[in-house]
Amino acid sequence: MTTTTGKKEARYELVEVPEPLGPVEVVLDEAKIRSYAFSQDDYGSWYFGPSPFGGPVAHPLALANDLLFLFYDRYDGNTAQGLHTHERLTFHNPGFAGERVTVSGAYVEKYERRGNGYVVLEAEARGEDGRLLVSHRGVEIMRVVAGKVVGRGSAEPSGRRVGGLVRADAPVAERAAHGLPKGAGLPPLTKRVSQDQMNVFSWAGQHYSNVHTSIHRAAESGLDRTIVQAQQQTGLITRAMTDFFGAAWFTSGQLDLRFVAPAYCGEALTVRGAVLEESGGRLELEVWVDKDDGRKTALGWASAAIGDSDERPGQLL
Repeated sequence: MTTTTGKKEARYELVEVPEPLGPVEVVLDEAKIRSYAFSQDDYGSWYFGPSPFGGPVAHPLALANDLLFLFYDRYDGNTAQGLHTHERLTFHNPGFAGERVTVSGAYVEKYERRGNGYVVLEAEARGEDGRLLVSHRGVEIMRVVAGKVVGRGSAEPSGRRVGGLVRADAPVAERAAHGLPKGAGLPPLTKRVSQDQMNVFSWAGQHYSNVHTSIHRAAESGLDRTIVQAQQQTGLITRAMTDFFGAAWFTSGQLDLRFVAPAYCGEALTVRGAVLEESGGRLELEVWVDKDDGRKTALGWASAAIGDSDERPGQLL
Protein backbone atom coordinates (compact mmCIF):
# COMPACT_ATOMS: atom_id res chain seq x y z
CA MET A 1 0.00 0.00 0.00
CA THR A 2 1.44 3.36 -1.04
CA THR A 3 0.57 6.88 0.14
CA THR A 4 0.22 10.12 -1.83
CA THR A 5 4.01 10.47 -1.60
CA GLY A 6 4.41 7.35 -3.74
CA LYS A 7 6.14 5.58 -0.86
CA LYS A 8 4.96 2.64 1.19
CA GLU A 9 2.98 3.10 4.37
CA ALA A 10 5.22 2.38 7.36
CA ARG A 11 3.49 -0.81 8.45
CA TYR A 12 5.07 -3.96 9.82
CA GLU A 13 3.22 -6.12 7.31
CA LEU A 14 4.78 -4.23 4.39
CA VAL A 15 8.40 -4.61 5.50
CA GLU A 16 10.39 -6.98 3.32
CA VAL A 17 13.44 -8.93 4.52
CA PRO A 18 15.96 -8.37 3.19
CA GLU A 19 15.00 -4.89 1.93
CA PRO A 20 17.86 -2.63 0.81
CA LEU A 21 17.56 1.05 1.75
CA GLY A 22 19.49 3.94 0.25
CA PRO A 23 22.08 4.97 -0.61
CA VAL A 24 21.28 8.49 0.57
CA GLU A 25 23.76 11.36 0.42
CA VAL A 26 24.10 13.70 3.41
CA VAL A 27 26.35 16.73 3.73
CA LEU A 28 27.86 17.48 7.15
CA ASP A 29 27.57 21.19 6.51
CA GLU A 30 27.46 24.02 9.00
CA ALA A 31 23.66 23.98 9.18
CA LYS A 32 23.60 20.29 10.09
CA ILE A 33 26.32 20.65 12.71
CA ARG A 34 24.69 23.71 14.27
CA SER A 35 21.26 22.08 14.25
CA TYR A 36 22.61 19.07 16.10
CA ALA A 37 24.49 21.33 18.54
CA PHE A 38 21.26 23.21 19.32
CA SER A 39 19.12 20.09 19.68
CA GLN A 40 21.60 18.49 22.10
CA ASP A 41 22.94 21.68 23.70
CA ASP A 42 26.40 20.45 22.70
CA TYR A 43 28.67 23.24 21.43
CA GLY A 44 31.94 21.36 21.77
CA SER A 45 34.95 23.24 20.44
CA TRP A 46 36.02 20.42 18.08
CA TYR A 47 32.82 20.89 16.06
CA PHE A 48 33.55 24.54 15.28
CA GLY A 49 37.34 24.76 15.26
CA PRO A 50 40.54 22.72 15.47
CA SER A 51 40.30 19.12 16.67
CA PRO A 52 42.77 16.29 17.27
CA PHE A 53 41.88 15.14 13.75
CA GLY A 54 42.87 18.44 12.15
CA GLY A 55 39.97 20.69 11.25
CA PRO A 56 36.45 20.71 12.66
CA VAL A 57 34.61 17.39 12.87
CA ALA A 58 30.91 16.60 13.14
CA HIS A 59 29.47 15.35 16.42
CA PRO A 60 29.91 11.56 16.67
CA LEU A 61 26.12 11.12 16.44
CA ALA A 62 25.38 13.92 13.98
CA LEU A 63 24.10 11.23 11.59
CA ALA A 64 21.82 9.71 14.24
CA ASN A 65 18.56 10.08 12.38
CA ASP A 66 20.05 9.69 8.92
CA LEU A 67 20.85 6.14 10.03
CA LEU A 68 17.67 5.53 12.01
CA PHE A 69 15.31 7.17 9.51
CA LEU A 70 16.93 5.55 6.48
CA PHE A 71 13.65 3.67 5.96
CA TYR A 72 12.11 7.02 4.93
CA ASP A 73 13.89 6.31 1.63
CA ARG A 74 11.09 3.82 0.81
CA TYR A 75 8.43 4.50 3.46
CA ASP A 76 6.31 7.57 4.19
CA GLY A 77 7.77 8.91 7.44
CA ASN A 78 4.51 10.59 8.41
CA THR A 79 2.80 7.19 8.68
CA ALA A 80 5.41 5.78 11.08
CA GLN A 81 4.18 4.93 14.57
CA GLY A 82 7.11 2.87 15.80
CA LEU A 83 9.06 2.99 19.03
CA HIS A 84 12.80 2.52 19.20
CA THR A 85 13.69 -0.22 21.70
CA HIS A 86 17.33 -1.15 21.12
CA GLU A 87 20.33 0.68 19.63
CA ARG A 88 23.82 -0.53 18.82
CA LEU A 89 26.40 1.90 17.48
CA THR A 90 30.06 1.57 16.56
CA PHE A 91 32.15 4.65 15.80
CA HIS A 92 35.02 4.02 13.38
CA ASN A 93 36.20 7.43 12.11
CA PRO A 94 35.15 11.07 12.50
CA GLY A 95 33.22 12.82 9.77
CA PHE A 96 34.70 16.18 8.82
CA ALA A 97 32.77 19.43 8.61
CA GLY A 98 31.64 19.96 5.02
CA GLU A 99 32.11 16.32 4.02
CA ARG A 100 29.62 14.52 1.80
CA VAL A 101 28.56 11.23 3.43
CA THR A 102 26.74 8.21 1.99
CA VAL A 103 24.25 6.35 4.19
CA SER A 104 23.00 2.89 3.19
CA GLY A 105 21.52 -0.16 4.85
CA ALA A 106 18.69 -2.66 4.89
CA TYR A 107 15.92 -4.23 6.90
CA VAL A 108 17.52 -7.53 7.89
CA GLU A 109 14.99 -9.13 10.24
CA LYS A 110 11.38 -8.96 11.42
CA TYR A 111 9.60 -10.95 14.10
CA GLU A 112 6.58 -10.90 16.41
CA ARG A 113 6.63 -11.15 20.21
CA ARG A 114 3.87 -10.47 22.72
CA GLY A 115 1.64 -9.36 19.88
CA ASN A 116 4.06 -6.67 18.70
CA GLY A 117 5.89 -6.61 15.38
CA TYR A 118 9.61 -5.86 15.60
CA VAL A 119 11.88 -4.84 12.73
CA VAL A 120 15.69 -4.70 12.65
CA LEU A 121 17.47 -2.11 10.52
CA GLU A 122 21.21 -2.14 9.91
CA ALA A 123 22.87 0.90 8.36
CA GLU A 124 26.24 2.54 7.94
CA ALA A 125 27.67 5.90 6.94
CA ARG A 126 30.80 6.28 4.82
CA GLY A 127 32.87 9.35 4.03
CA GLU A 128 33.81 10.70 0.63
CA ASP A 129 36.91 8.49 0.51
CA GLY A 130 34.91 5.37 1.42
CA ARG A 131 36.10 5.12 5.02
CA LEU A 132 33.51 3.80 7.47
CA LEU A 133 32.34 6.47 9.93
CA VAL A 134 29.60 4.85 11.99
CA SER A 135 27.55 1.65 11.88
CA HIS A 136 24.10 1.20 13.40
CA ARG A 137 21.79 -1.66 14.29
CA GLY A 138 18.39 -0.60 15.58
CA VAL A 139 15.34 -2.54 16.74
CA GLU A 140 11.94 -0.90 16.58
CA ILE A 141 8.35 -1.86 17.27
CA MET A 142 6.58 -0.78 14.10
CA ARG A 143 2.99 0.36 13.72
CA VAL A 144 1.92 0.42 17.37
CA VAL A 145 -0.14 2.76 19.50
CA ALA A 146 2.63 4.29 21.57
CA GLY A 147 0.52 4.88 24.66
CA LYS A 148 -0.16 1.15 24.95
CA VAL A 149 3.51 0.13 25.19
CA VAL A 150 5.45 3.17 26.43
CA GLY A 151 7.06 2.30 29.74
CA ARG A 152 5.85 -1.30 29.74
CA GLY A 153 9.11 -3.11 29.14
CA SER A 154 8.90 -3.29 25.35
CA ALA A 155 12.69 -3.62 24.94
CA GLU A 156 13.87 -7.17 24.36
CA PRO A 157 15.97 -8.62 27.24
CA SER A 158 19.67 -9.15 26.51
CA GLY A 159 20.67 -11.62 29.22
CA ARG A 160 22.90 -8.98 30.85
CA ARG A 161 21.71 -6.55 33.46
CA VAL A 162 22.83 -3.01 34.24
CA GLY A 163 23.28 -2.63 37.98
CA GLY A 164 23.24 1.16 37.87
CA LEU A 165 25.25 1.40 41.08
CA VAL A 166 28.21 3.67 41.83
CA ARG A 167 30.73 2.95 44.57
CA ALA A 168 30.57 5.69 47.16
CA ASP A 169 34.14 4.93 48.31
CA ALA A 170 35.68 5.29 44.82
CA PRO A 171 36.85 8.62 43.38
CA VAL A 172 34.91 10.06 40.44
CA ALA A 173 36.31 8.78 37.14
CA GLU A 174 36.73 12.04 35.23
CA ARG A 175 38.67 10.53 32.30
CA ALA A 176 39.26 7.11 30.78
CA ALA A 177 42.52 5.73 32.16
CA HIS A 178 44.19 2.46 33.03
CA GLY A 179 43.56 1.06 36.48
CA LEU A 180 40.25 2.72 37.32
CA PRO A 181 38.43 0.85 40.11
CA LYS A 182 35.34 -1.15 39.20
CA GLY A 183 32.21 0.75 40.18
CA ALA A 184 33.82 4.19 40.01
CA GLY A 185 31.20 6.65 38.79
CA LEU A 186 31.48 9.12 35.93
CA PRO A 187 30.56 12.81 36.37
CA PRO A 188 26.77 13.05 35.86
CA LEU A 189 25.45 15.09 32.94
CA THR A 190 21.96 16.59 33.37
CA LYS A 191 19.89 18.13 30.58
CA ARG A 192 16.30 19.17 29.97
CA VAL A 193 15.21 18.77 26.35
CA SER A 194 12.84 21.49 25.17
CA GLN A 195 10.14 21.08 22.53
CA ASP A 196 12.11 23.31 20.16
CA GLN A 197 15.12 21.04 20.53
CA MET A 198 12.96 17.97 19.98
CA ASN A 199 11.45 19.53 16.86
CA VAL A 200 14.88 20.15 15.36
CA PHE A 201 16.26 16.76 16.30
CA SER A 202 13.23 14.78 15.05
CA TRP A 203 12.99 16.62 11.72
CA ALA A 204 9.85 18.70 12.18
CA GLY A 205 11.52 21.22 9.85
CA GLN A 206 11.51 18.55 7.16
CA HIS A 207 7.72 18.25 7.55
CA TYR A 208 7.70 15.08 9.64
CA SER A 209 5.04 14.87 12.32
CA ASN A 210 5.33 12.26 15.07
CA VAL A 211 5.00 11.68 18.83
CA HIS A 212 8.23 13.67 19.34
CA THR A 213 7.25 16.79 17.40
CA SER A 214 3.44 16.99 17.60
CA ILE A 215 1.19 17.03 20.67
CA HIS A 216 -1.66 16.00 18.37
CA ARG A 217 0.20 12.91 17.15
CA ALA A 218 1.13 12.14 20.75
CA ALA A 219 -2.53 12.40 21.82
CA GLU A 220 -3.60 10.12 18.95
CA SER A 221 -1.14 7.57 20.34
CA GLY A 222 -2.55 7.77 23.86
CA LEU A 223 0.10 10.11 25.30
CA ASP A 224 -0.58 13.35 27.11
CA ARG A 225 2.83 14.83 26.18
CA THR A 226 5.44 14.49 23.50
CA ILE A 227 8.27 12.09 24.28
CA VAL A 228 11.99 12.57 23.74
CA GLN A 229 13.22 10.47 20.85
CA ALA A 230 15.32 7.51 22.01
CA GLN A 231 18.09 8.52 19.61
CA GLN A 232 18.14 11.98 21.23
CA GLN A 233 18.81 10.31 24.57
CA THR A 234 21.57 8.36 22.82
CA GLY A 235 23.06 11.71 21.85
CA LEU A 236 23.20 12.79 25.49
CA ILE A 237 25.03 9.57 26.37
CA THR A 238 27.36 10.06 23.41
CA ARG A 239 28.29 13.53 24.63
CA ALA A 240 29.14 12.11 28.06
CA MET A 241 31.26 9.41 26.40
CA THR A 242 33.10 11.99 24.29
CA ASP A 243 33.89 13.94 27.45
CA PHE A 244 35.15 10.75 29.09
CA PHE A 245 37.07 9.00 26.29
CA GLY A 246 38.07 12.01 24.18
CA ALA A 247 39.26 11.44 20.61
CA ALA A 248 39.27 7.66 21.12
CA TRP A 249 35.47 7.70 21.17
CA PHE A 250 35.38 8.85 17.52
CA THR A 251 37.51 5.91 16.37
CA SER A 252 36.68 3.02 18.73
CA GLY A 253 33.49 3.85 20.65
CA GLN A 254 30.73 1.27 20.99
CA LEU A 255 27.24 1.62 22.50
CA ASP A 256 24.64 -1.05 23.25
CA LEU A 257 21.47 0.55 24.64
CA ARG A 258 17.92 -0.40 25.53
CA PHE A 259 15.10 2.10 26.01
CA VAL A 260 12.91 1.00 28.89
CA ALA A 261 10.75 3.97 29.97
CA PRO A 262 9.50 7.22 28.45
CA ALA A 263 11.34 10.53 28.75
CA TYR A 264 8.94 13.42 28.34
CA CYS A 265 9.56 16.89 27.00
CA GLY A 266 11.09 19.16 29.65
CA GLU A 267 12.00 16.45 32.14
CA ALA A 268 15.45 16.53 33.70
CA LEU A 269 17.49 13.65 32.29
CA THR A 270 20.77 12.69 33.93
CA VAL A 271 23.34 10.56 32.14
CA ARG A 272 25.31 8.39 34.56
CA GLY A 273 27.97 5.74 34.18
CA ALA A 274 30.15 3.38 36.17
CA VAL A 275 33.37 1.57 35.35
CA LEU A 276 32.79 -2.11 34.60
CA GLU A 277 36.07 -3.64 33.43
CA GLU A 278 39.27 -3.08 31.45
CA SER A 279 40.42 -5.61 28.89
CA GLY A 280 42.80 -5.49 25.94
CA GLY A 281 43.31 -1.75 26.17
CA ARG A 282 39.57 -1.05 26.18
CA LEU A 283 37.45 0.17 29.06
CA GLU A 284 33.82 -0.90 29.39
CA LEU A 285 31.21 1.06 31.32
CA GLU A 286 27.63 0.65 32.38
CA VAL A 287 25.66 3.71 31.27
CA TRP A 288 22.11 4.82 31.96
CA VAL A 289 19.75 7.80 31.99
CA ASP A 290 17.83 8.69 35.16
CA LYS A 291 14.79 10.90 35.57
CA ASP A 292 14.26 12.96 38.73
CA ASP A 293 12.00 10.26 40.14
CA GLY A 294 14.87 7.76 39.86
CA ARG A 295 13.33 5.85 37.00
CA LYS A 296 15.73 4.79 34.24
CA THR A 297 14.75 5.57 30.67
CA ALA A 298 17.76 4.13 28.84
CA LEU A 299 20.48 1.73 29.93
CA GLY A 300 23.26 -0.36 28.51
CA TRP A 301 26.99 -0.51 27.96
CA ALA A 302 29.66 1.69 26.41
CA SER A 303 33.28 0.94 25.63
CA ALA A 304 36.25 2.43 23.80
CA ALA A 305 40.02 2.24 23.66
CA ILE A 306 41.91 4.05 26.38
CA GLY A 307 43.66 6.88 24.54
CA ASP A 308 46.93 8.61 25.33
CA SER A 309 45.64 12.17 25.38
CA ASP A 310 43.63 13.99 28.06
CA GLU A 311 42.38 16.53 25.51
CA ARG A 312 38.60 16.94 25.46
CA PRO A 313 36.28 19.26 23.49
CA GLY A 314 35.55 22.28 25.66
CA GLN A 315 32.07 23.80 25.45
CA LEU A 316 31.89 27.15 23.61
CA LEU A 317 28.54 28.12 25.15
